[in-house]
Amino acid sequence: MIESLNHFSIRTTDLEATRRFYEDVLGLKVGPRPDFPFPGLWIYSGDTSKPYNAVVHIIGIDRDDPSGLKAYLGDREEQSLHGSGALDHIAFFASGLAEMQQHLQGLGIEPRSRTVPSLGLHQLFLDDPNGIVIELNYPANEK
Repeated sequence: MIESLNHFSIRTTDLEATRRFYEDVLGLKVGPRPDFPFPGLWIYSGDTSKPYNAVVHIIGIDRDDPSGLKAYLGDREEQSLHGSGALDHIAFFASGLAEMQQHLQGLGIEPRSRTVPSLGLHQLFLDDPNGIVIELNYPANEK
């Protein structure tokens, strides 16, 4: 069951300008981020010690070594990252991992699965009919 919107992610070639916008214009602040295999920032609204306050995830593109990003989230053509094409994914907190996996299997959908141990999350990634990636975050203990 979907419980709440968690965050949205932006894939960018200009990590610093994106950071400045969300900090200087919107008053949000950079905080802790798991050690993903690609550059990025988590931008928080409120207490930066609470991962669920990271409302914007900025995904940086390392042009010298994009392999970590490609392996984790998939590849995107750089020229497509403008306007709403820069929206990388929309994430929801959810519960009922086993039920969702069974439901998706019944629909013939094979999600991409990841676990973020430092946050205690198990993630399912799937694509909507428009090519927008949907991330479902479950408590890791449901895995």
